[in-house]
Amino acid sequence: MVKLRRFLVMIQEDYHSQNPYHNAVHAADVTQAMHCYLREPKLASSVTPWDVLLGLIAAATHDLDHPGVNQPFLIKTNHYLATLYKNTSVLENHHWRSAVGLLRESGLFSHMPLESRKQMETQIGALILATDISRQNEYLSLFRSHLDRGDLCLEDARHRHLVLQMALKCADICNPCRTWELSKQWSEKVTEEFFHQGRYRKEVSIGCESIL
Repeated sequence: MVKLRRFLVMIQEDYHSQNPYHNAVHAADVTQAMHCYLREPKLASSVTPWDVLLGLIAAATHDLDHPGVNQPFLIKTNHYLATLYKNTSVLENHHWRSAVGLLRESGLFSHMPLESRKQMETQIGALILATDISRQNEYLSLFRSHLDRGDLCLEDARHRHLVLQMALKCADICNPCRTWELSKQWSEKVTEEFFHQGRYRKEVSIGCESIL
């Protein structure tokens, strides 16, 4: 329990409280939504404890150390993260690697075999990378193809993982599904963060762009 608490505190501290939207409250909101999805009877009867663990950790860490600006901004300003990840899923790769760092530093799963820990890190990465909005069609097309063929089988670990990816994607953008008061607050927060980025863009003279 001590290691778990340390891990959770580290997660909270690695989110930037000055971000109006991408902060620890957003992470908690997404984690709560993910928990609800995993509790849905049809899914709950098929997922394993391992699946649930991966899903909740990925949800809690999916925006870890978010800088409050989007990927195009990082690329256009030649940010070191854009260079490090070769302009590909820049934020999501950073969130994943940050999550791995906290997992290792906390020692939460130090009792597990090395191969199991590596597998966990890779699968958490695959979940977090699925939240990249620029790859939305890729994941939706794959999921729809299984639905159209009727061959989605939750006994297959690969298919369960795809469902976890879709669940996390839904949890990440579930704000409109909340009550009106909550949804309105989230809308105001994300708009405020977009305006902050707009001001940063003016400061570095790179013009306007899509908010996504």
